[in-house]
Amino acid sequence: MHSSTEPVEAGDPPADKVDMSRRGCRRDGEASRERILLTALRLFAAQGFKNTSTREIAKAAQVNIAALNYYFGDKAGLYRAAFTLFSPSRPDAAVQHGPNGFSRPGIPLPQAMHELFRELLPPLASSQEFQWGLRLLFRELTEPTGLWQEEVDQGIKPLHNALTRLLCREFNRVRPDADIERLAFCIVSMPVHFVVWHDVVVQIAPQLLGNEAAVQALTDRIATYACDMVHAEARRRESQA
Repeated sequence: MHSSTEPVEAGDPPADKVDMSRRGCRRDGEASRERILLTALRLFAAQGFKNTSTREIAKAAQVNIAALNYYFGDKAGLYRAAFTLFSPSRPDAAVQHGPNGFSRPGIPLPQAMHELFRELLPPLASSQEFQWGLRLLFRELTEPTGLWQEEVDQGIKPLHNALTRLLCREFNRVRPDADIERLAFCIVSMPVHFVVWHDVVVQIAPQLLGNEAAVQALTDRIATYACDMVHAEARRRESQA
């Protein structure tokens, strides 16, 4: 249960001695929440859910337990927030799977692919936080808490369905056939490869992910490759008609 008032962190002065400007409080609150979340992400990735205590997270984040409970409810809520930080089911990404997302009616294919890959390629360039998120994903697969199935149901499946809707429009079909399903998985496999093999890519060709401009170039190229794949499938279908 979340508290109705924001907690005071250890060492904070009494409320009657503080400038209670809402803007300042909001900024401080956002900074505290982010510090707790990134600290939890790092510790959960390194130690797992069972071996990481809320007291340890609070101490490392330099906040009290009340602050952690205020922002995330409990340990499970904090773990969920950390696990979904870079995932397709996070709130800012999930909207892309709906009727106003990258598969919305009338959107040109190149624009749709750019919007899709801007969602799937999180901050890869020199992002320690992303590395922690990736480690946490791998740990969830080997030490499941149940969140992976939720991720499939609430993030991956809706995204896949949105992509197949887009492809069905390109091929004038009402429902996806097996080739459209294959094509959808192949398209998504390109950004997923760079995400899952991030460490390998950095060791072999670090210039591909060295900064934001490099990641943007990668997004542009993959979007072009995806469009070429769609056009190749269209030609294949025409040749067999």
